[in-house]
Amino acid sequence: MGVAYSSSCASLSLGATTTTTTTNNNTLISYSLPHSIVSKSNFSSSSSSSSSSFSNPINKTHFQNPINKLSLAPKVVPLNSVGRVQVMESQYGGLTNKPTLDIHGIDQDFIQKMVFDALVWSSLHGLVVGDRNNQRSGKLPGVGMTHAPIALLPVGFPESHWTQACELAPIFNELVDRVSLDGNFLQESLSRTKKVDPFTSRLLDIHSKMLETNKKEEIRLGLHRSDYMLDEQTSSLLQIEMNTISSSFASLSCLVGELHRSLLNVYGEQLGLDSKRIPDNNGKSQFAEALAKAWTEYNNPRAAVMVVVQTEERNIGGQEIAVIYFRAGYAPTDYPSESEWRARLLMEQSSAVKCPSVAYHLAGTKKIQQELAKPNVLERYLDNKEDIAKVRKCFAGLWSLDDSDIIRKAIEKPELFVMKPQREGGGNNIYGDEMKEALIRFQEGKTEEDAAYILMQRIFPTISPSFLLRDGILHKEHAISELGIYGTYLRKNDKVILNDSSGYLMRTKVSSSNEGGVAAGFAVLDIKQNYRKHHPRSLTPTVDHRTSRDMLSYGGKAIPKRMNLPKIDLKHRYLINEK
Repeated sequence: MGVAYSSSCASLSLGATTTTTTTNNNTLISYSLPHSIVSKSNFSSSSSSSSSSFSNPINKTHFQNPINKLSLAPKVVPLNSVGRVQVMESQYGGLTNKPTLDIHGIDQDFIQKMVFDALVWSSLHGLVVGDRNNQRSGKLPGVGMTHAPIALLPVGFPESHWTQACELAPIFNELVDRVSLDGNFLQESLSRTKKVDPFTSRLLDIHSKMLETNKKEEIRLGLHRSDYMLDEQTSSLLQIEMNTISSSFASLSCLVGELHRSLLNVYGEQLGLDSKRIPDNNGKSQFAEALAKAWTEYNNPRAAVMVVVQTEERNIGGQEIAVIYFRAGYAPTDYPSESEWRARLLMEQSSAVKCPSVAYHLAGTKKIQQELAKPNVLERYLDNKEDIAKVRKCFAGLWSLDDSDIIRKAIEKPELFVMKPQREGGGNNIYGDEMKEALIRFQEGKTEEDAAYILMQRIFPTISPSFLLRDGILHKEHAISELGIYGTYLRKNDKVILNDSSGYLMRTKVSSSNEGGVAAGFAVLDIKQNYRKHHPRSLTPTVDHRTSRDMLSYGGKAIPKRMNLPKIDLKHRYLINEK
């Protein structure tokens, strides 16, 4: 871990070349912008090259499994046929009224213009990230940059569920704060995990030292993000996790919204999409406001705000620190030696406002999420019965691995569950046969290795066709999306200074990918477009390519059971005029 005080942007000059590569009737459009704004991607044109993956601008991880690159509609289609909303049949036989653009009928030249404009806009407005494939990236400002991985067009999301997620943010803010004050609950809930998870154990050790010295955090700052998926069968907004440390992309997500508005202002009429339906995103300004207010409450005009980042360590220079914001420190790799752990303890012992404190950090672990989902636990921390009902409504099925009945069900139907460790950052969860084998190993062994994980109901959102843009290459994919709602919370002793829903993050990924992290190379940044439910006017047949599920019940939670359906037919879809 290292520290940083500011960041800077460099002016970037533009010019572009376009190349189109076709393999096995699959077309990829690749753009190369000079002066390091977009790194030129190498793509084999041999007929056997069907397993190319997204390059990751943050690290060298790639999408899991080969990704199908669907044809970009080589024949020209009149643009006036594009301005329609698709109503697809869901995987359960009913209709989903989600307005989905029929991207298969868009003229390829039209797409190329949008991609080019998106890349130029991204470079001019700072919608860029460091390219780790460039050795100079991160060492000099503006050198080795590439556009952030993005979706070309906004994804539809029902307004009612969007409102529900926003209303939950202040409640979760308060819940995290109250849970963080219950040191015994944190220590007891994670006691088994501590025995088998060295990283969580070290955090608990620091937390224990704070309890022993009766160290109180007079000023508590939280910059959180609660992530959700919309389960298709139940039409329920279900929480994936609560992030209390390094809640990333608050700034870039705002820029993606501005990009999509800009594109729709130019191309929206031809696409039948309205830029006014993209809600404002104020995450960047509200995060900054929360940090500034925390600094103000510290009441020392000469004090600084320190940001802990994943770079080489720099000297602080003896200046007093008012606020410590952790953009790193959530992974074991951030602590390669004892010096990093000593630094974390020193920061925790200081009078600075920590974002997060170690108690907030522990309150955001998967195990605490699972414990809070147990009956009568929320009532210990929330007073308002309506708030309790709202939170409980968004909980997916969550179980401890010491529950032999649910473990048996997960072994029988591993596709319906996901096993999660106490980690952040993407790429850590265990699925399918790998999870099944691990559960069987846990049952046969005499260790407590299972205590490092929880079991969660797997959520199956609606699949939609989407354009995904990474490393200057456009991919047309079947995709699913995940909504994150940011929350800002500031409290000084008994006074709540700030408790707001503070913007949002939409991430879209290939539907076949289990993981969903943008920085981990699995997803792209997206933005949402509100829609209200309505009834279809004129219909023609469609079939979704995913699998259907009926339900079995366990412990009051509905658990999906899957049944095979035919593959998707891309030629036949429900279409209605958008009103």
